[in-house]
Amino acid sequence: MSNASGIPGRGTRGAVLLLTAAALLGLTAQGVGAAGVSDQPESPRIPFVQRYHAVQHGGIVRTANAAITCRTPETTGAAPCATPQGGGRGVNGDYEMFYTDEDDDPNTYNSSRARLALPAGARVSYARLYWGGNLRVGEQKPPEDNGRVLVAEPGGRYKEVLADTTIAHRDADGADAFQASADITPLVRQAGAGLWTVAQINVAMGHSRTGAWGGWTLAVAYEDPAEPLRHLSLWDGFQTLNAEHPSYEITLDGLRVPAGAKGIAGIAGYDGDRGVTGDRARIRTNTGKTFELENADNPAGDLMNSTITGPGTEIVRQPAHKNTLGYDSDVLDIGAALVSGVTSLSFRFETENLGYSLGVLFVQADTRR
Repeated sequence: MSNASGIPGRGTRGAVLLLTAAALLGLTAQGVGAAGVSDQPESPRIPFVQRYHAVQHGGIVRTANAAITCRTPETTGAAPCATPQGGGRGVNGDYEMFYTDEDDDPNTYNSSRARLALPAGARVSYARLYWGGNLRVGEQKPPEDNGRVLVAEPGGRYKEVLADTTIAHRDADGADAFQASADITPLVRQAGAGLWTVAQINVAMGHSRTGAWGGWTLAVAYEDPAEPLRHLSLWDGFQTLNAEHPSYEITLDGLRVPAGAKGIAGIAGYDGDRGVTGDRARIRTNTGKTFELENADNPAGDLMNSTITGPGTEIVRQPAHKNTLGYDSDVLDIGAALVSGVTSLSFRFETENLGYSLGVLFVQADTRR
């Protein structure tokens, strides 16, 4: 099998370490062609629950990429595919969509990479991989494959990862959408920072009015004694916002915000269209003040705008399309809401038009004992 990252292997010792990590994870280290199927149940809506929480010196980082992109325009007036890929306007329903495939393995039909950045000396506390997409576009993919992907750590080879919790699967509104996830803490703790590859996400290609979308996000909490004491929280679920369900709220309690606190919030979602306004989120503190969740790349009225952005320096990704045509994984500054004395933050996600599906929220906030 090919080396997924194009980097020479680590030799016998490295192979032993990787197989050990795979055993700890319950992974199948058979590589491409492994036939494992997750035995997790499915649900069309999953309430958000707190997946991870800690108060420690450290933080949360994430990396992400899309699994599919445009190939040719299919509707009158749609710009050439290079326009949205370069950051211009465009929605997936206007294009024939086809897989991204960055590895050199003929057995994978989609693969993409993104660099995970961790501070030197940091210890990984928790790592969770999320993946999802639309199963019905020009083709229909079987949902039996929703709970399985292939993952290659920096310098490593593919290992099968199976979902370890309830899989979201919603067939409605012209889409057949899903999200799955798995705890891959031992593998990330062993491999660390670098270019990670995720392949074989169960995403359909082709053209439809609803459009194709799909991608993955890796969220990693870490400890680092050189960093401030922080409140770290990660939630996941699957909530589709539309005319029937126009809002959804998630609340973080137990904060002890000091003066001068800083913080970030990260989100991952599906089927957000750039230029279609009305997708937004507001943060309300226990003091009654409200703040828009926004930045230069994600305006307040178009938060779910098919971007993978923040914080700070842009993630190294292969491919690095700026308009991901239906997949969002963004990290935004929330320092304005972290006023001294704040003890809770409520994140209210809203839509006014076509809607989107929310899958992940994480928060990193400076705190005190």
